[in-house]
Amino acid sequence: MTTTATQPVTFRPTVAVKPQSLGRSVHAEWIKFWTVRSTAWTLVATVAVMVGISMLAAWGSSIDAVDAGSGPMNTAQLLSAGYQMAQLAVAVLGVLTISGEYSTGMIRSTLAAVPQRVPVLAAKALVLSTVVAGISLVSMALSYVATMPWHDQLDARFDLTDPETLRMTVGLPLYLMAIAGFAFVIGALVRHSAAALTAVIALLLVIENVLMMIPVRAIELISPFLPSSAGRRILFDSETLEATNAMTEGAHLSPWAGYAVLVTWVLVLGALAAITLRRRDA
Repeated sequence: MTTTATQPVTFRPTVAVKPQSLGRSVHAEWIKFWTVRSTAWTLVATVAVMVGISMLAAWGSSIDAVDAGSGPMNTAQLLSAGYQMAQLAVAVLGVLTISGEYSTGMIRSTLAAVPQRVPVLAAKALVLSTVVAGISLVSMALSYVATMPWHDQLDARFDLTDPETLRMTVGLPLYLMAIAGFAFVIGALVRHSAAALTAVIALLLVIENVLMMIPVRAIELISPFLPSSAGRRILFDSETLEATNAMTEGAHLSPWAGYAVLVTWVLVLGALAAITLRRRDA
């Protein structure tokens, strides 16, 4: 009787497995970002409200200019006229970018592919910021074209060599990126779309505005440092800032100091979200 020796079978993967890196995480998140239907809806809404409100602002200002004989207008004001509605659209996008994966369970597959976890958060934030910056610039360009019929009547000027005009023009994409990032880290902390959206919208539209009207010294000192109140100062011209300062008590932040406060909110909450992501189960 003879015995036939069996050779060990070696399995070779048919697909090359590449080591995980931030670049590959960004590429994967970029693909996932554009496969979600809510992405297209929120981006279209952002463009629509920014262009539409800019046109309404130009038309309304032209009527005021005829009636009151007002002076020339800085075109950067027209381009950022729809920032309040646009911030809601990008806030929804920011929350859904992270909370949508928790609602579908996709986050477990994502974290299985990237066990370090924190690069996932960084990759999502990078993709979100890039898209929001791009859609903001597109919206501003379309708003400029859409408001051109009223430029001559308003004596509208758009001189990027003027520091204030440059700051307001660059400030809109920066502000919307920060608001999207703020909503994103809230979504990463809360992990529930409805709860996170409620918290972000309530803070941006209700809580901050209500607190500004309460004549309590402690609240007057805190209000200028709330996220939207501080960050949106980068969008205002000097006259608007002076008028706002005259109506409010407490600290009067410069435009860039206010934006730094908003970014600090995002970074601190982002650090908490990163710690939470590492320590909690998906």
